[in-house]
Amino acid sequence: MKTPAHFKDIFEPALLKEMESKTERKTVKAGTVILDVGQMVRVMPIILSGSLRVSRMDDEGREILLYYINPDETCAMTFSCCMEHFPSEIKAVAEDDAEMLLVPVQVMDEWLAKYPSWKSFVMKTIRSRFNDMLKTIDQIAFQKLDERLVNYLKEKSRATGSTLINLSHEQIATELATSRVVISRLLKKLENDKKVLLYRNQIKLLNAL
Repeated sequence: MKTPAHFKDIFEPALLKEMESKTERKTVKAGTVILDVGQMVRVMPIILSGSLRVSRMDDEGREILLYYINPDETCAMTFSCCMEHFPSEIKAVAEDDAEMLLVPVQVMDEWLAKYPSWKSFVMKTIRSRFNDMLKTIDQIAFQKLDERLVNYLKEKSRATGSTLINLSHEQIATELATSRVVISRLLKKLENDKKVLLYRNQIKLLNAL
């Protein structure tokens, strides 16, 4: 399996050679559940195109968005579960059509010892995802819901590379752990302020947002 050309700027040649023989490319459709809560982690995905949405469920089944995984990134929590052989505590879903490089758990520990570039990639991933989760905690603890909604829409747009977001009000409410009625009211205010346009199960972000 041929690795992407730009990987030569990230990983050393010997590691690239191992990646070609020991990893697998996989393409998934938007909405595909890549990893679910309680599932044992067998591989760590490196995103080549598209993005994944990573969330956590509470005891009542409500979903809280943690972060997105974009191209050339992976999931620190997946890595942790792989190394510790723990079942997953997060849910990862393809935000849009995505292509991934699947790294089997059997080689990850070995690569940490053998390849400085792999160790650097993993540490950068952990630091980045930790910062993402701190940002999420700050938003929940200190921001009003209208501010969280705006940040959510901007992050969703960045993750998909589009200003047209294909989500229902109910889906947004679930990810922000609130009610559909509240989200609909806040979105209507954003539309009145000429910051978004609302369609059926779609939201168009405008420059004023």
